Amino acid sequence: SAQNTIMTAIKATEAKAFDYLPKPFDLPDLMKRSARALALKRRVASPASSPKQAESELPLVGRTGVMQEIYRLIARVVNGDLPVLISGESGTGKSLIARTIHDFSDRRALPFVVVNPSDLTTPDGLDRMLARAGTGTLVFDEVSDLEWNIQGQVARLMDRLGDNSPRIMATTQADLAAKMDEGDFRQDLFYRLNGVSLAVPALRDRVDDIPLLAEFFLSRNADEEGTHVLSPDAMKLMRSYSWPGNVRQLENCLKRLAATSGQAEITLGEAEQALGGQPAIEPVMQRGQGDKLSASIARHLQRYFDLHGGALPPPGLYPRILHEMERPLLEIALEATGGNQAKCADLLGINRNTLRKKITDLDIRVTRRRKLV
Repeated sequence: SAQNTIMTAIKATEAKAFDYLPKPFDLPDLMKRSARALALKRRVASPASSPKQAESELPLVGRTGVMQEIYRLIARVVNGDLPVLISGESGTGKSLIARTIHDFSDRRALPFVVVNPSDLTTPDGLDRMLARAGTGTLVFDEVSDLEWNIQGQVARLMDRLGDNSPRIMATTQADLAAKMDEGDFRQDLFYRLNGVSLAVPALRDRVDDIPLLAEFFLSRNADEEGTHVLSPDAMKLMRSYSWPGNVRQLENCLKRLAATSGQAEITLGEAEQALGGQPAIEPVMQRGQGDKLSASIARHLQRYFDLHGGALPPPGLYPRILHEMERPLLEIALEATGGNQAKCADLLGINRNTLRKKITDLDIRVTRRRKLV
């Protein structure tokens, strides 16, 4: 598929497809997945048809590898009954993912109730929220902030849930396993909530999605603020920032730029002013700090494994990970060498013909910059 959206994953699941491959894909990966698909029996269950939505109205935006894994996992669990534990930093879209699972499930016409810790301070708070949710979805927002005695109430509630009960989800910024080990989170509640574990990546771990997200947010504000686009330099700046507030911060920044920019193209200066005082992403290969790259990759890989909720990722992980790293490496190296493929090949330490083939296979656009005399 060239679309690579949440609908791609859900429609593939509804069609009983074993898997789907985002473009571009390589033949060995296709052959491996085909062999695995032929070895397994087709599921007989027929999930409810998902609501039809235009591409521009889809709730989740992103085409990077980490987002493809999120989409696949959502598609697999959307019509199940297992509790879902969604973890991630503030602003990554945890509540949006919970809402997406509900809206694309067979419970979509039923209530979707989000419970904040402050809603459970009264003796009847939990029972009231349970009654509101009915047989829909009940989401415990920032579940790690619940008082110890309330955690016990939620654990006991989950024990008595039956067929006429809501589906339970929970979101958290905290590492619940670590808090459990420290005695700050109940073990019984952790294991009840952790039916399906879904780790949402930080925006800095999916910077290749920033252009797509920027286009989405700016177009969504076009009716009120007019059509805006980021200049190439402004986009480069957006990609270089760490975004501690993640997607929510990016959205608010672009809203502010669309409201204050006096022209259709948002300039570098305007973007710098909007991002004033925020930390840029630290270079990963400073002298004596080469281990930071390994640590960053290790965190990314651990998050990738966590997305599968205790199960192993599909076979072929090694070439998939190399493929994910190869494209940004080539694009950055080409940019640094002004599009000069000979210099780029020398910088990378590979043959020029090899570089040319990789550029073609990955469909990388190369622009040769001319020096001004």
